[in-house]
Amino acid sequence: MTVAVQTGQWQLDAGASTVALKQKTMWSLVTVKGDFTAVTGGGEVAADGSVTGALTLAVASLDTKNAKRDAHLRGPDFFDADNHPEITFVVRSAEVGADATVKVSGQLTVRGISRPQSFIARLTRADADAVTLEAEFTVDRSEFGLGWNQLGMLRGLTAVTAALRFTRTSV
Repeated sequence: MTVAVQTGQWQLDAGASTVALKQKTMWSLVTVKGDFTAVTGGGEVAADGSVTGALTLAVASLDTKNAKRDAHLRGPDFFDADNHPEITFVVRSAEVGADATVKVSGQLTVRGISRPQSFIARLTRADADAVTLEAEFTVDRSEFGLGWNQLGMLRGLTAVTAALRFTRTSV
C-alpha cells in the first residue's frame, strides 16, 4: 500500500525533530554521541508528487554533553563553525515506496564541501497536517575535510540519525 503525502508547503517542527550523530573514538572503545539543537527546514510536495526541500543544522548547536569536546568539534580541526556555521542537506527527490519507506536523494554540504547523499527513511506518520520521517545513515567525514584523527583515535563512519516532523503550512 502506497502512502500519499499531501501537496503543499511543509515546515520543519524543530521542537518535535532531532538530528544526532555517533562516532567511534578512542580506538573504537568509546562512542561519542551528539545532538544538533538548532535545526530548521522545510519543503514542498508538488502536485506531480515531486519533493524538494532543505534542512539546515547550526554547527554551533552541536551538543555532546562535554564543553571542551564541543569547542574542539566546532573548531578548525572539525566543523570550523566560524567559517562554516551551517551543515545543509538539500533534497533533490524523495520517492515514497509501497511499505512507507522513502528513498531520499540530495546534496549534503559540510565545511563548504558538497557531496551527493542518498538514504532510506521511514514514513512513521503521514496525514493531512503532519508528516514524520525517521532515518539513519552513515557519512564518511573525510569526504568533507574532517580528516583530523590524532593517533588514529577515530574509526569508521559517522552515523547520523534523524527524526523529522513537518507540518503543512499551505495547500
